[in-house]
Amino acid sequence: MAGLICGLAGVATMAARGARTAAGAIQAAAEEARATALAAIAGAAAAIEKSVQWSADELCRGGRPPLPDLQAPPASPDAEIDKALSALQVRAVASLIRVHDESQSVVLLEVLRRLAMREHALVGKALEALSQLEMLTDDPELLAKIFEIDHLVTRMRRQVESTAVLGGQSLRSVRRPVPVKSVLRGAVSEVVQYPRVAVAAGSVGAEVGLPGHVGPDLTHLLAELIENACECSDPATKVMVRAQRVANGLAVEVEDRAIPMHPQTRAQMNHLLQAPDEVDVSGQVRAGQLGLLVAAKIAQSHGLSVLLQENVTGGTTALVVIPARLLVAIPSVDDASAPPQDARPLAPQPQQVAATPATPRPGQVPRPGTAGAPEAAQAGHSADAPALPTRRRQVGTFHPPHERKQAPVTAATPGLAAAFRTGIQAGGQAGSPTASTEHPSP
Repeated sequence: MAGLICGLAGVATMAARGARTAAGAIQAAAEEARATALAAIAGAAAAIEKSVQWSADELCRGGRPPLPDLQAPPASPDAEIDKALSALQVRAVASLIRVHDESQSVVLLEVLRRLAMREHALVGKALEALSQLEMLTDDPELLAKIFEIDHLVTRMRRQVESTAVLGGQSLRSVRRPVPVKSVLRGAVSEVVQYPRVAVAAGSVGAEVGLPGHVGPDLTHLLAELIENACECSDPATKVMVRAQRVANGLAVEVEDRAIPMHPQTRAQMNHLLQAPDEVDVSGQVRAGQLGLLVAAKIAQSHGLSVLLQENVTGGTTALVVIPARLLVAIPSVDDASAPPQDARPLAPQPQQVAATPATPRPGQVPRPGTAGAPEAAQAGHSADAPALPTRRRQVGTFHPPHERKQAPVTAATPGLAAAFRTGIQAGGQAGSPTASTEHPSP
């Protein structure tokens, strides 16, 4: 019995040793598998790092690395880990390319801003030189050509400013408030078909203005809308520009007689005008249709509202609403700049002679009774009534035709025509604000 017990104990001891050996083998196999998996993960991470580094070097060399292929890993216990690592590699390279592209766009925008500023300065100098050239001649043909070049350079300036606006910068600004009438006329003068445009500002054109940092930009915005209206409508029709006070501020309408716009197209354009950053404008940019995009950027920067809607003629009316917070009062021209009554430069008056006795000049013989004529004239009038002019006879002033002196031949007056044109424009801006329709010139 005792021997049986001892035998069973030996068998149990051997079984325990075998179990410990099997457990050790299993643990060793698990550790080996874990080490293998860790080694595979480390290798995949090293491959990702190498791929990202190569992609970065390729971008620095000016190339564009391809995205790694997202391949399905073979069936294995670590398949999910391999799949996650492969997706991580693709996302890392894609993020690197995106950051590079965005940084390039930022650099490109800054380059465009700098170039636009330099070009704008040169265009401004060209316009100043043309203005000086206008003052050096009074030849009508030469002045007409100078005005034509001036109009071309003005349109060129608007294109340069559009480039700056698309780059997030405005190049237009003045120190003083700009009257609404000047804003509208300036916008019309920047379009190609300006003779087709009629402006109706009413009294608001001279009484209301905009701050110096808003007025020039509004001129640019309206010029884009007017240009678009002229290009899309029949050349035989007029484009109307109207301004009037509304409850929310000031409303400016640009109305054309174009063919009806498709409702879907109008909705897309209105979406662009309301939220230019949310619309894909790549198609418009490739087609060169930048006017509404520029207008949308300007409106967004100042909080203006722009809406396209169909009018009663079937054409399109662009409605621009300027908030009341951006409006300023313009002082009356008569109150601010009118000269005194006795110094007002009016038309030439008839020459009047003083009503006091005059001393006879050498060679002048006074007629009997004429010396007291002024006094007699004054005696029959009140002290406030002006004296009547007295005609005096000049002795020895007649010369035969062959002895008369010829009038001196005067040279041309450079700048006379240009000054006349400038005066006409200034007078139109400072004239009566009740005029309803004006036809500006470039």
